[in-house]
Amino acid sequence: MNRLPIYLLALGVFFTATSELVVSGILQVIADDLKVSIALAGQLITVYSLSFAIGTPILISLTARMGRRKVLAGSLVAFILGCLISFASAHIAVLLISRIILGVSSGVYLVSALGTAAKIVPPEKLGSAIGTIILGFSSAMILGVPFGIAITNWLSWQAIFLILSLLSVGTTFMIYRLLPDMEGDAAVPFRQQFKVLGSMVIVSGLIFTFFRESGNSVLFTYLTPFIQSIYHVEFSGISIIMLVFGLFGAFGSRLGGYGVDRWGAARMVTMSVVIHVAVLALLPLFSNSLIIGLVLLTVMVVSMFMSGPAIQTYFIQQAPQSSGLVLSINTSIVHLGLAAGAGAGGVLISTTSTILYNPWIASFIVTLGLAAVLVSFWSGNQRLIKLRRQTEKL
Repeated sequence: MNRLPIYLLALGVFFTATSELVVSGILQVIADDLKVSIALAGQLITVYSLSFAIGTPILISLTARMGRRKVLAGSLVAFILGCLISFASAHIAVLLISRIILGVSSGVYLVSALGTAAKIVPPEKLGSAIGTIILGFSSAMILGVPFGIAITNWLSWQAIFLILSLLSVGTTFMIYRLLPDMEGDAAVPFRQQFKVLGSMVIVSGLIFTFFRESGNSVLFTYLTPFIQSIYHVEFSGISIIMLVFGLFGAFGSRLGGYGVDRWGAARMVTMSVVIHVAVLALLPLFSNSLIIGLVLLTVMVVSMFMSGPAIQTYFIQQAPQSSGLVLSINTSIVHLGLAAGAGAGGVLISTTSTILYNPWIASFIVTLGLAAVLVSFWSGNQRLIKLRRQTEKL
């Protein structure tokens, strides 16, 4: 199997994810340069997430029958345009417009890349392919954000987006030249596609995504202050810790993809979420031990990234004719869950005046997600049993 197209797709995810994640690392610089408050600058992240969440499902539905190569190249062209507008932005309003373009184009590209990977590889290699695509996102955490901060210090924050646009031009060209010319999804009417959202298998799976991401965000949004206040780590050491977490996250993505191919998506999701819940529950009990705490957090990061390829693969397998629609809605719910969890975590900290108990709330929320995904697995098994009985009667 030629893996070059998969790596090209992952490279595009790396660039689009970097454009999303880097802003949080340079937010103060942007606010100072544009002479706006940090609160207003923070809306750059909010606008991006809302555009990603709302625009992606709409455009994925409208482009469902187009050739995958055209959709991927078109979304990257729009991404390049958004980067160039960001580069030229001298006012917060213009930068906000660019974030809308970047959010929608990045969402369409990500979902299309996942769906395309499913068409390229044989079924027994689907998990590894999805894991590689998601590796592009985790690599943006490891390399993209530090790279962006370094470019900001060396040149300017605008230069980041110029560099991303130039690199994306080459990636777009290679994808269009080297990717097989694949048709879009089958010509299934929109009404028929949306019927899949009434399936208990899909609905409970999407509920799992919401609770999983909400639980993650309750702690992960405040991970830096958690490490600083609970384990008394100096700020200078945070970047090293985050780099290590990023490396283990990349390892978790590859491990999750390999595990899906070997043991199946359902088993990998269940195992990773059980580990995740257990680690979150244990964290406050070892607040006095830096070593144990960091080990537990590392295991948590690995389990988080392990479940990513598994749940994406699961949705593709359960709704092959509507995978683009389901994956796009799933990515939207990811962003909604992150926002909900960040808000809940902030309220908890304000109420208790400590961040120590955030892992327990996170563990409870992720447990709700585990219950939802187990319902999805049970419903899927029941559907298979029903289909087998109908086949036997025929």
